[in-house]
Amino acid sequence: MAQNILSGGVPLGTRASVEAAALPVESVGLSDLQEALTRGLDDFWAKPSHLLFLGIIYPLAGLVLGRLAIGYEVLPLIFPLIAGFALVGPFVAIGLYEISRRREAGLDTSWSHAFEVLRSPGIGAILGLGFVLLLLFGAWLVVAMLLHGALFGGAVPQSASAFLNEVLGTGRGWALIVIGNILGFLFAVVVLSISVVSFPLIVDRHVSAACAVKTSIAAVRRNPMTMAAWGLIVAVALVIGTVPAFVGLALIVPILGHATWHLYRRVCPGPRPDAAVRHQPPAASASFSSARRNRMGSTGVPSIRVS
Repeated sequence: MAQNILSGGVPLGTRASVEAAALPVESVGLSDLQEALTRGLDDFWAKPSHLLFLGIIYPLAGLVLGRLAIGYEVLPLIFPLIAGFALVGPFVAIGLYEISRRREAGLDTSWSHAFEVLRSPGIGAILGLGFVLLLLFGAWLVVAMLLHGALFGGAVPQSASAFLNEVLGTGRGWALIVIGNILGFLFAVVVLSISVVSFPLIVDRHVSAACAVKTSIAAVRRNPMTMAAWGLIVAVALVIGTVPAFVGLALIVPILGHATWHLYRRVCPGPRPDAAVRHQPPAASASFSSARRNRMGSTGVPSIRVS
C-alpha cells in the first residue's frame, strides 16, 4: 500500500510509474520569482477564482469568530492557525495548478477542469503528500498549544484585549512570540523543502510522491536564497491576506497558487508528457497502444497489407 501511494496510485512497473529519483532542476533567481508572480497574477485575472475561495474562507472565518463569541480559549490558536495555513497551502491550490497548466498549453480553462486532478493517475501521490502536510499542520497546532500551556499554565484569556496585553506586555508573552516563531520557522522550512514544486510536478508529469519530494528538496538545495525569499513572500502575503477578516486570502491564495505553477516551470523545465496522449483517459491510452501494436509487425516494423 505504501508503495502504491508513493507511486501515485499507479501500479509499479508501468510507464506512468516514475522511479523515486529527483528530476533535474535549474537555478533560479529573484527575477524568476518576479516573473512567476506576474504570470500568476495574469492567470488569476484570466480566470478569477476568488469566489471559490471565499466560499471556503468565509465559513472558516465564521467558525473562528463564532467560537470567539462564546469563549476566548481559542484566542491562543488564532496566530498558529493563520501561520499554519501556509503549511497546507500547496495542497489547497491543486486545482489552480491544473488551470495554469491548461492555460499554458492553450487548452480550455473552464473551472470544471480544476477537478480533473481527482481522476489523475497521480491522485494517490497527491493525497499521500497532502496527508503529510495535514499531519505537519496538526503537529504545529499541538506544539503551539503546548508552548502556550508551558508559559501561561493553561490560563484562559478573559478578552481579546487582555490576551494582547499579556502577549505584548509581559516577558512570558515575548517568550511565546520568539520561541513560537522559531518553531514555526522550522515547520515552514520542512514544508517548503518538500512541497515547493512537488504538487505541480505530480499534476504535470504524474511522478511518484517520493520523486516529487526529492526534486523539491533538490530545488531548495540548489537555490537556497531564492527559495528562502519565496517562502518569505508567501508568509508575508498570507499574513496580509488575513488582516481584513481573512477576506484577502480569497485573492492571495489563488495568485500564489498560479505563481507556484510558473515557479515550478522555471525550476523543472525538462521534457513533459505529450499533450495529445496525456489527456486521454487510461482506457483510451491503452486502446491507442493496442491499436499501434496491431499495426506493427513482430519486428517492430509497421505491417503492410497488399491487396
